[in-house]
Amino acid sequence: MGATKDVAAKDGDRRLGRRALLIGGAAAAVGSAVLVRDELSRLWWRLPGVEKPRVAGAVDFRGARWVPASAANYRRADRPDDYPVDRVVVHVTQGGYESTVKVFQDPAHRAAAHYVVRRDGRITQLVRELDVAFHAGNRAYNERSVGIEHEGFVEDASSFTDAMYASSARLTAAICARYGIPVDREHIVGHVEVPGTDHTDPGRFWDWDRYLRLVRAAQGPSAH
Repeated sequence: MGATKDVAAKDGDRRLGRRALLIGGAAAAVGSAVLVRDELSRLWWRLPGVEKPRVAGAVDFRGARWVPASAANYRRADRPDDYPVDRVVVHVTQGGYESTVKVFQDPAHRAAAHYVVRRDGRITQLVRELDVAFHAGNRAYNERSVGIEHEGFVEDASSFTDAMYASSARLTAAICARYGIPVDREHIVGHVEVPGTDHTDPGRFWDWDRYLRLVRAAQGPSAH
């Protein structure tokens, strides 16, 4: 499967430790009021009992089906306020749609992507874009990217259907527009291009030229 199992030590939840709780007083002592404000704006909602408002079952892409991943397979966040989003990572599931959704709902899997695109173009969202999905096998990339899985196999060219390309391109176009991500190969990357990964997806049969043309077309003239 395209998504990598990130161990807790590599991409675990950042807890609000004693240092963070004391930073306000320490910074104030040296007159760093701006530092205090910025730090607290990032951390206040991580205090026990404090959560940013969420709408249950809400999706970030219109028409997507919501099927929540296990909370063990992503980290709650408030992107792009706490982590800027500047990448889309393209994955291939190395399996079927149903099995992919099932493992992303398994807390022992320790990995999930934000979206899965089925062969027929149906899009399922499993992790909100607000949150850090464990999909790339690289903590920094997880924090800065949206991960999209595509049903199929890297060595099976027939996996990548017209419906899949079109649907995924519309999804990526919407993500790029939402965060101001340039539509190019520096910012829309394959899992294989993530530093430190041992994965090969999306593989040699993924047509990058076609995909970027479709993403640009979905965004309109402003993406060219």
